Amino acid sequence: MKNYHAVLQLLSLISNDIIYSLFSHETHQLCHALADFFYDHWTLISILILALITVLSLTPQAELPVVSGSDKTHHFIAYATLMFAVAFVKPKQWQWIAVFFFCWSGAIELIQPYVNRYGEWLDLAANTGGLISGFIIARIAAYICQKTS
Repeated sequence: MKNYHAVLQLLSLISNDIIYSLFSHETHQLCHALADFFYDHWTLISILILALITVLSLTPQAELPVVSGSDKTHHFIAYATLMFAVAFVKPKQWQWIAVFFFCWSGAIELIQPYVNRYGEWLDLAANTGGLISGFIIARIAAYICQKTS
């Protein structure tokens, strides 16, 4: 029983250190800079990422380039990145922006067979998972930044 109590005390100390490091002065500065950047540029960031995803997804290719990692992982990361800035700022109509991203993703998958690419429903699933994860990660980051203010 004493060992159990000691382990709980140790975990408590470790968690306090983690919480303190999350809310340190350096984290406060980083959060402030991140928040300012996203609040000032979230629209431009989103447009550029969406344009990049669109060009990379619809450019005809004789064969797909060899890149490390799974194709679905790339889809997931691209759409998580796309959603991050919108979810961090969370403008009034953010839900409609998320729906637009989902529909755009579906449209790309439908168009791909016409430009010598493969449209796959699993890609749409990976894109959707990325949008959801990007939202969750951004909201956690925004919450941490809010707590450091």
